[in-house]
Amino acid sequence: MKPKFQYGGQAVIEGVMMRGREGAATAVRRPDGTIVVNTRSIDNSRRPAFLKLPFIRGTVALVESLTVGMQALMYSANEASEEGEQLSAGELTLSLALALGLFILLFIVTPNVIVGLVQRLIKSVIVVNLIEGVLRMAIFVVYLAVISRLKDIQRVFAYHGAEHKTIAAWEAGEELTVENARPHGCAHPRCGTSFLLLVMVVSILVYSVLGKQTVIMRILTRIALLPVLSGISYELLKLAGRPNPSTIVRWLSAPGMALQRLTTREPDDSMLEVAIASIKAAIEMDNAKGNTTADPA
Repeated sequence: MKPKFQYGGQAVIEGVMMRGREGAATAVRRPDGTIVVNTRSIDNSRRPAFLKLPFIRGTVALVESLTVGMQALMYSANEASEEGEQLSAGELTLSLALALGLFILLFIVTPNVIVGLVQRLIKSVIVVNLIEGVLRMAIFVVYLAVISRLKDIQRVFAYHGAEHKTIAAWEAGEELTVENARPHGCAHPRCGTSFLLLVMVVSILVYSVLGKQTVIMRILTRIALLPVLSGISYELLKLAGRPNPSTIVRWLSAPGMALQRLTTREPDDSMLEVAIASIKAAIEMDNAKGNTTADPA
């Protein structure tokens, strides 16, 4: 029987984090070659019903994913490091704060400063926002192309591919083995890369209703509307991840699937072993509460 629940996750340092119904499991390859797995329960039972409504749940999922992802990243950084090279919570928080600042600078401030220089010459708000959107996507693609050349990032991207292959094997109802996961593709329709690209596309439509604004107001409204954009994009991504998506949904998800050629790499078998250990741990957590339809073996 094919599983009903859609598992997801992310690549971390020398490992993979998988998210299930009941929590998250992070598997990391230590320097000595062993695999260590950390599980963290997440209680959703107390969440108000309105937070599970369409569009609202997307924003909740984004905040939760960032929180869980940060915890998994910190765990992996410490486990993958040599003895005595442990990162503190403060150091990781500072790194993530700098990453957030870079995100705002590159993908919000820079496009709007450039657009601010030319919007006086263009009467159409739609054209102005289209230029902004194209600039943002161009910066995004160039950014990915640059960092994908870094050796350490290439390993993270290979673990990203291992995550996708393992999830694909699970969703196909196959036994979770390296042999079964290996033939699957590195791209997946529910990938975070596709989500980010969807946010950028949706932003062109949403921002067009705001009319012309000063550069400062453009930047502030772009930051303020991120929850709205994430909610809409989340619903589109869920549609794309269904077993038999419509032609329109497949068309919308195609650019994100293509972009994953930059954010994934073909993993080796040792990386697939780590991803399998991660999803098995997540499935076992769910099985303890009767929340899955298949055995993790």
